[in-house]
Amino acid sequence: MDASTEKRVEAEKNTSNNFQSEYDSSEDRERQSRELKAGLHPLKNKFVFWYTRRTPGVRTQTSYEDNIKQIMDFSTVEGFWVCYCHLARPSSLPSPTDLHLFKQGIRPLWEDSANCNGGKWIIRFKKAVSGRFWEDLVLALVGDQLDYSDNICGIVLSVRFNEDILSVWNRNASDNQVVMALRDKIKRHLKLPHGYVMEYKPHDASLRDNSSYRNTWLRG
Repeated sequence: MDASTEKRVEAEKNTSNNFQSEYDSSEDRERQSRELKAGLHPLKNKFVFWYTRRTPGVRTQTSYEDNIKQIMDFSTVEGFWVCYCHLARPSSLPSPTDLHLFKQGIRPLWEDSANCNGGKWIIRFKKAVSGRFWEDLVLALVGDQLDYSDNICGIVLSVRFNEDILSVWNRNASDNQVVMALRDKIKRHLKLPHGYVMEYKPHDASLRDNSSYRNTWLRG
């Protein structure tokens, strides 16, 4: 593909993304108006909780998609607390398990169109403290408290045998300024103790090495 063709394809993709963004914003405004009239407190975005009971072994797209189960969705403050109060706490989840919270319309898959050009910030926690940090991150995402929130797709809690891992997925791994600014905002919001290291990994790298958390390329 020559340079002029690449530019045209990129321009068409940007136009399509902008149109979709405007359409989504219009839908959100209509939803928020309905919820306000119903006496509820609408959120900026509608969200979906997903659950994955991972099977140890090689990850394939088909098997992974089959294991992802949508639990519940919500778009208001009231709806969030109904959902959240019924969720199992991280300490009670079996290993290996993933709990995902993503904006509606975005599946927790590397291959999803909203995720494929992005990546994730990764933080590893001891099991004794992961629940608190997970809850803080959930409230920050739902309450739109993180800068560059439009660049955030969702968050994941990965329960493993010796540790729990939190990750924040964003849309664009190539925008280094936004990636680093998001890291700084997460650190400040979670008040991460000194010594905690954040790692970043683009999803295309995960697709190449078939791994979510190995071979990260940026630490900070």
